[in-house]
Formats: sequence, structure tokens, C-alpha cells
Amino acid sequence: MDERLKKQLDFSLEIDKEKNIFRYTHLSGNGRNENDAEHAWHMAIMAYILREYSNEPVDIAKVMIMCLIHDIVEIDAGDTYAYSDTELETQKEREDRAKERIFSLLPEDQKNEMIALFDEFEAYETPEAKFAHAMDNIQPNLLNNANNGGDWKLNRVSAAKVWERQSKTRLGSEKLYEYVAGVVKRFVDDGTLLP
Repeated sequence: MDERLKKQLDFSLEIDKEKNIFRYTHLSGNGRNENDAEHAWHMAIMAYILREYSNEPVDIAKVMIMCLIHDIVEIDAGDTYAYSDTELETQKEREDRAKERIFSLLPEDQKNEMIALFDEFEAYETPEAKFAHAMDNIQPNLLNNANNGGDWKLNRVSAAKVWERQSKTRLGSEKLYEYVAGVVKRFVDDGTLLP
């Protein structure tokens, strides 16, 4: 086997570990916690289906790849709960180390491509990154809504933290923000989200 193919297959096997990283979000119907791979897959499909609601025209293939790779770093860094103060403080450092190790398994050109896409997603500046982030916000919101706010209730999340995160959805899609805002308002009104 040539070296390039070996590196590509080694990387492909390594990212299988993403299926073992469980998130705080539960599957719809109050199922088990979803894993990172399921989250990424769901986001990518949603991005394709919902692309007409992007604020700006996007390269949808690029958005989908961003969705699929954005949490690969959690193989090493672990899942960081979006509403945790302590975990968020060290997230960038943990994920930068993981990004270097995991993407270095690839041939150099593909390593550079994946790191550039990951960094673009994290920078939150391009239309593609903004829309991919909108998917990262709306996907767990969709599941939490299906579970009657169960994850927010279980983790004692405040309305202010949810509004702060979900308000960024509008950078990628005003239309989808309307949906998310309605969900958040419902759970604020019924007391599920802490004041």
C-alpha cells in the first residue's frame, strides 16, 4: 500500500472514534445521548435541506464538510457543553492540540485543507461558516424542543445563556433564527429555562 493511501485510511479509522464521544443532547423522543458523529451527520443533512434560508449564497458542499469535521477534534478534546463556563475556558487550547494531532494523520495537502476548513468554521466570518454555525445551534435546539426542553432542564441552563448562543444563529439565517427564538421563548414562558 502506498504511503498516501495508508495515511488516508489511518485517518478514516481514527475518526471512527467520534462515534464514542457522547454529547449532552439527547436524541429525539427522549432517547439516549447523541454522539458527535450523529450530530455532525444531522447538521450536514440539515444544511443541505435548509440552504435556501441562508442569509447569503453559500457553497453548500463546503458548509456540509465544515459540519462534518467541526467536532472531530473532540476525539481528543472531549465534548464541550455549550452552556458550561468552565469547559469553554479551555476549549480552544484543547481543540487546537487535537486539531494538529488528528489532521496530521492525513497527507500534508489534505491536512492543510482540513485545518483551513476547521479554522474558517471557528473564525465565524464567511457566509459558509456562519451558516454552518447556524446548523450547530439549531440542531440541538431542534432535538431539545422535541424533548420538551429536557436537556436544558436537566443541566439547569439559564435563559440568558441560551439567548446568547442562539442569537448567533441569525448571523447565518434570519429565517431559522425566528424558529429558534420561538422555541426559546416557549421554554422561557413555561419556566423550563431558568431566569
